[in-house]
Amino acid sequence: MSGRVDGRVAIVTGAGSGIGEASAIRLAEEGATVVCADINESAAKTTADAITKVGGKASAFTIDISKSDQCTAIVEDTVERYGAVDILVNNAGVNLPGVFHEVTDETMQRTMNVNVLGMMYLSRAAIPHMLKNSWGAIVNMSSCNGLVSEPFLSVYSASKGAVVMLTRGLALDYAKQGIRCNAICPGWVDTPINYAHAELLGGIDHVYKNIGAFQPIGRPGTSREIAHLVLFLASDEASFITGSVISADGGMTAQ
Repeated sequence: MSGRVDGRVAIVTGAGSGIGEASAIRLAEEGATVVCADINESAAKTTADAITKVGGKASAFTIDISKSDQCTAIVEDTVERYGAVDILVNNAGVNLPGVFHEVTDETMQRTMNVNVLGMMYLSRAAIPHMLKNSWGAIVNMSSCNGLVSEPFLSVYSASKGAVVMLTRGLALDYAKQGIRCNAICPGWVDTPINYAHAELLGGIDHVYKNIGAFQPIGRPGTSREIAHLVLFLASDEASFITGSVISADGGMTAQ
C-alpha cells in the first residue's frame, strides 16, 4: 500500500463480484473509502465486509442503476456520509447474448438501460459534487466489444460502443473543470458475466481451451488485473489522461 488514492471517496458499481469487487478492494487497499454498490444486497455487503475486516473503509449500498432515482440516492447518501464523491467506477453491466433477430424487447431495453443509461444517471448525479471540489475521476467499464464485436453480441456491443462515446463526451465537457473520464475495454476476463456467452460458443472449457485463437496472450484475464488499471486511472498518476479508451484485452484488438 502506498496511499495512491488516500482520502478519496469512491463509488464502485457491480462491486459484488468480478471486476467491480476487485476494483473496490484495490481502491480500498490504496486508501479510498469505498461505497460498494450492487443489485445483489448480500454480495455488496460481502465485499464491503472483506474490506473492513482488513482495516479498510467501506460500506454497502443496494442499487439497480437502471433507475434514475436510485442513482441519485446513492450519490446523495455517499456525500451525506463521507462528504464527497471523488471517484466513480461505472462497472455494473449485463451481458445477455443471443441471436439478434430473436432478441426480445425486454433484453434490448435491459441491456441499454443498465449498460448505458445507468452510467449516464450516476455520472449526472456525481458530477455536480465533483465540480464543487474541482476534482473527479470517472472510470467507465466498456469492453473490447465496444471496439470490435463477436457472434451473439450485437446488442451488448452496441451498448458498450455507446459507453466509449459517452466517455469521450464527458471528458471534453469537463476537461477544464478538473474532472477526468476514461474507459477500459477488457477482453475475455474470467468473470460470471461471460458465462452465458461461453455457453453459446461451446462451453467455458471449450472457450478457454481455444482462447489463444482470439486472445493472443493465451489465457483469460483476471479481475485484479483490470482493477490495477481502474486504480491507476482513478489516481493522480493519470492526471494527464482523459477521454482515453484503453484496451486491456490480451492483444485481442491488436489483430
